[in-house]
Amino acid sequence: MNAVKETKNRKRWRLIAILYGASLLYLLFQGGKTALMLFMILNVLLLYLALGRWSGISRVSGIRSYRQTGAAAGGDHSLTAGSTLDVQLSVKVPGVYPIPYVLVRDRLQRHNGQQLHFEASFVPNFKRSGDVLYQTPPLQRGEYRFITTECIAHDIFGLFEHSGRFGSETAFSVLPQIVPLRQWHSIQSGFRGPYSHAAAPRAAKETTQINGVREYLYGDRLSRIHWNATAKTGDWKSKAFERESLPRTLLILDRYAADYPIPGAESFELAVSTAASLIDSGLKGDTAIGLMSSGKKLTILPPKSGVEQRNALMKHLTFVDADAEQGLFKSLAAADSRLEPGSFAIVISGTSGREAVRSMEWLSRKGLTPCLIHIGGDRRLEEQWRLMIRSKGWALFELKQLQELPAVLEGGRA
Repeated sequence: MNAVKETKNRKRWRLIAILYGASLLYLLFQGGKTALMLFMILNVLLLYLALGRWSGISRVSGIRSYRQTGAAAGGDHSLTAGSTLDVQLSVKVPGVYPIPYVLVRDRLQRHNGQQLHFEASFVPNFKRSGDVLYQTPPLQRGEYRFITTECIAHDIFGLFEHSGRFGSETAFSVLPQIVPLRQWHSIQSGFRGPYSHAAAPRAAKETTQINGVREYLYGDRLSRIHWNATAKTGDWKSKAFERESLPRTLLILDRYAADYPIPGAESFELAVSTAASLIDSGLKGDTAIGLMSSGKKLTILPPKSGVEQRNALMKHLTFVDADAEQGLFKSLAAADSRLEPGSFAIVISGTSGREAVRSMEWLSRKGLTPCLIHIGGDRRLEEQWRLMIRSKGWALFELKQLQELPAVLEGGRA
């Protein structure tokens, strides 16, 4: 780009040199007032063009401010996928050289290297400053960074351009789109354990807080014996400890692009937004939620509750891509040693029925209670696979659009 500009400038200066030489020869050989007047005018214009290099645009400065479209000024609003930004650039050009207008070029870069280019112009006021306003298109999830802003000034003839840059890099994150889940008994009851009575006791880890006395069970360690209660009653008694919320929940996000229907990118975004909605709703209820996400690199965040856990999960979902090199079943097998038995596993996938059933059977054998949210778009699971999943007693939900998620979860099994 710079090489093209340099070539154009050389051609323009060559043309000016030819005109200047012709004017000089005309003055020398023809003489007279007309030739002198033309020669003087040409010198004044050349002086004007030469001074444009010191117009002050090279020392331009500016300040950028932005906010979500439609949001109140000064409010703290989290950006989610599909949001747009209203961006304002306040630009100041030092000096006194007359500038007819200033062209402003701004760039917004996503974490994967994708760039959005914006271009606008303004006429400087008597203080040689001005404002530029523009709106971004709907943004995808990810981290964005405003990079160096370029300002360009032309002379009144449009022959030469002079540019300057100012750095006001600003980074922000766009979270996955989230829908509020208020009444979602089918999944919420799964958090409490009715899908598997055997899984719930194993899932509940004990704390160190004593919560009373219980009957002695064969195999209790001596450190658990409540000696005072045993002495008073004459029967063996054990200490009862408080337990964590039942059971822990693990979201399993399928990142194998071939498992999602065409267009795969939109289907995968639906899967990510579904996971984000479940995380947001579950952690508000102080549920211990974790995430397994297997792509080029296996990521497992063990189930926990709290704000820090929510931030960690959302950060991962902000950057995640459908870059897995193998299907759901192989990804689960690769994470065998890191999956805790007794958890309630919500599989979010667009995989076909055979792969889905195979994966859920594997999870069940490992002591987890599986549930499938099938991201199908217009493609539904074949009836034989749906009947097989139902016959196993596993929960199944089929989702086409994110806005349908509350109704699908509230409606129960598909």
